[in-house]
Amino acid sequence: MRIGMVGLGRMGANMTTRLIRGGHEVVVFDVDRAAVTTAAEGGAISAGTLEDLVAELDTPRVVWLMVPAGDVTEETIGKLRGLLSDDDTLIDGGNSRYSESIKRAEELAEGGINFLDVGTSGGIWGLENGYCLMVGGDRSVFERVEPILSTLAPENGYAHVGQSGAGHFTKMVHNGIEYALMQSYGEGFELLHDSDFDLDTAQIAELWRHGSVVRSWLLDLAAKALEGDGDLADVAPYIEDSGEGRWTLGYAIENAVPVPTIATALFARFASRQDASFAGKMIAALRKEFGGHSTKPPGGG
Repeated sequence: MRIGMVGLGRMGANMTTRLIRGGHEVVVFDVDRAAVTTAAEGGAISAGTLEDLVAELDTPRVVWLMVPAGDVTEETIGKLRGLLSDDDTLIDGGNSRYSESIKRAEELAEGGINFLDVGTSGGIWGLENGYCLMVGGDRSVFERVEPILSTLAPENGYAHVGQSGAGHFTKMVHNGIEYALMQSYGEGFELLHDSDFDLDTAQIAELWRHGSVVRSWLLDLAAKALEGDGDLADVAPYIEDSGEGRWTLGYAIENAVPVPTIATALFARFASRQDASFAGKMIAALRKEFGGHSTKPPGGG
């Protein structure tokens, strides 16, 4: 198939390469012209504008977006809405909020444009290992683009999960679970690292990869990260979040679904960004007031 790929960041560029390796023709566009040039050197068809990209595609067209969620996605979809025609298909493979995907599907349908929201997981390893694809939208449109999906995903790695919005909702929950899993590994390895037994965290991570109940791909990555640097001396304890954890928690609150572990993992990320926690100061001050416990001066050891 011939497909348009808009957005050539780490994910979009690798997906383009995987599609080309799978025998597809990929027309690419990105605001970063160097990224387009690199993709063209790898066999992609270069487009200078969104208009050029659409003109290079056969009807009914298929355009896949891999751009940042939020304003960039909204702006890009708005431009493409005026360029695409009846029965063309627009796929959002980024991390858009599921409620926005429901709205976009309805708006695009008014112009006869199909829309699929595809939760995409796999990170930088997806090029070689494939991407897990969670697809929301009309099933007949899903079936039309299956050759693309089957190329991008490993065996059994893609599925139609429901109506519009379902793909991004599933990915949102996936990322909430991911937050909790990473927090659990982080806390467990901190216990190992700070214990009285002078444990080799890299050795234990590698050990647990073989037959243990807690083995997983994340543990594989943990072992890789700890290899050669069991103290993670070059890594700052500052953790960003990309939004899905907040959305997961927001949905849980609105629907009275208890997700305490995911909530704790999200708040731990917030705490990691504080140079000085006022909450910590408050707790220390209270302990001094009611129990006479000593406090340390700012910057003190």
